[in-house]
Amino acid sequence: ATHRPRRRPQPLAPVPFPPPASIIQKLSSGEEPPPPFPDEGAPQPMKKLLLILLPLLALAAGAFFLLRDGNAETAYRTAAVERGDIVSAVTATGTLNAVTTVEVGTQVSGTIYKLHVDFNSPVKKDQVLAEIDPALFRAQFEQAQGNRQSALANREKARVALLDADRSLERYRNLIAGGVISRSEFDTVETAQLSAVAALQAADAEVLRSEGALLQARTNLRYTVIRSPVDGVVISRAVDVGQTVAASFQTPTLFTIAEDLTRMQIDTSVDEADIGRVSVGLPVTFTVDAWPAQTFRGEVAQIRYAPILTQNVVTYNVVITVANPELKLLPGMTANVSIEVERREKVLRLPAAALRFRPRVTGEQGSPPPRRGTPGEQVYRLGPKKEPLPLLVRTGIGDGSWVELLEGDLKEGDLLITGQTAAAGQNSGRSGPSGPRF
Repeated sequence: ATHRPRRRPQPLAPVPFPPPASIIQKLSSGEEPPPPFPDEGAPQPMKKLLLILLPLLALAAGAFFLLRDGNAETAYRTAAVERGDIVSAVTATGTLNAVTTVEVGTQVSGTIYKLHVDFNSPVKKDQVLAEIDPALFRAQFEQAQGNRQSALANREKARVALLDADRSLERYRNLIAGGVISRSEFDTVETAQLSAVAALQAADAEVLRSEGALLQARTNLRYTVIRSPVDGVVISRAVDVGQTVAASFQTPTLFTIAEDLTRMQIDTSVDEADIGRVSVGLPVTFTVDAWPAQTFRGEVAQIRYAPILTQNVVTYNVVITVANPELKLLPGMTANVSIEVERREKVLRLPAAALRFRPRVTGEQGSPPPRRGTPGEQVYRLGPKKEPLPLLVRTGIGDGSWVELLEGDLKEGDLLITGQTAAAGQNSGRSGPSGPRF
């Protein structure tokens, strides 16, 4: 094997570095010391330039936004004073119901034998709606008839016995008068006659009891045929053929009949804060979801005094009568009701937004605050320099969108400020002076 000679490592070239004495001398004289490595000292001037330019650019951007926001002009939304109608109303929701709704039940228990009507069936008074299996009740009726016949026979037997006792008593009365019989024998006959009288009275009572039982059996048999108590329409049926109904503790409801669907009513819940404005006879308009494009009319018929407490909210039931000749309105529909409380026609009216508007203060363009203690309300209109100028007015009724103008230096067509917007470049969401943004 040949052995290669090992190569010795070459020594590293020494890095030139200034002596410490020269560095200390330059620092004392204020000069910048040389870079420790000559190759890394080249980019230092570019870094210094960037460190100087970055703060200047940030200050320039802030000044630009500050000057732009300060010079932006505020824009206002306006609406004109108009002449028109104003209707003050109380709004509520309610449920449509038939004026008279009758629940038809049964007073006897049994199995539904026949059904003669169904949902939406028109019915007349005393019309047969359903039948309960009458077999058991017919047997009870016949048994009651037999009991009555037996009671009548027993009464006749007691009457004959009394007649015989009266004859015997008369004979023994003659015999005792002649001294033929003893007093004890006469007393026995007299007691028998009194017993016959009592037996006849008991027989009469038994006849009355049997007649009552017969009447009850006849009534129960009649109750197996369920009839309509009114003219109307069947809006609900709760039984089917073969179903067993039990009337032991309470009368079960088999049918619900609306007497007349051409006349309906709305049971409306009005808040206690508005009930003082509602009175009987006020006109009402309402809509239902089934006919959203049609407005129906009614009239307040009754204000019920009983309060309705729901989650600590007190409401009162206001009954509204409604005509329904086309049968478009059905029981159970939800009605959005508007009760007309007051109406003003062809009056000057202000937009309600103008009464709510208050300008935001922006430097020198801010309007003076409202004067304390001044009666009336305050609106704003544009001045000669497009600045908001306050104006006191006195208002009347409102409908949420418009408010009646009673007093004020305004005429039809005058523009009132209803909102404030910012010009391009301005942050409209701030109400105070604008500042620099980064």
